[in-house]
Amino acid sequence: MNIKPAVMEATSPQPVAGVQQVLNALADPVRLEMVRRLRNAGVPMACALLYDGINKSTATHHFKTLREAGLTERLVIDGQTLQRLRVDEVDAAVPGLLDSVVTGANREAASHTGS
Repeated sequence: MNIKPAVMEATSPQPVAGVQQVLNALADPVRLEMVRRLRNAGVPMACALLYDGINKSTATHHFKTLREAGLTERLVIDGQTLQRLRVDEVDAAVPGLLDSVVTGANREAASHTGS
């Protein structure tokens, strides 16, 4: 049995952008849902688990927008690409933003599912 240690690569994270760019990134419903899922999970997640109803190339565009705003970073672990929400970095740059936005998005999501 050959067990290899986990290999992890991370892209160099962008600094968290200014408030306007961060808010613009979060204004899109698909990107907001990606951030909501990441925040609720609290751990890096596989890209495909972060969206529904869009194709992979569109998702790639949304991930790039989130990375450029400094909200997320891409990790490659054992060949699998994951997205990580940069909670500490975003909170340092824009205190309270993620909690407020995700709380509102969770309420909205719950109202759509009847929960």
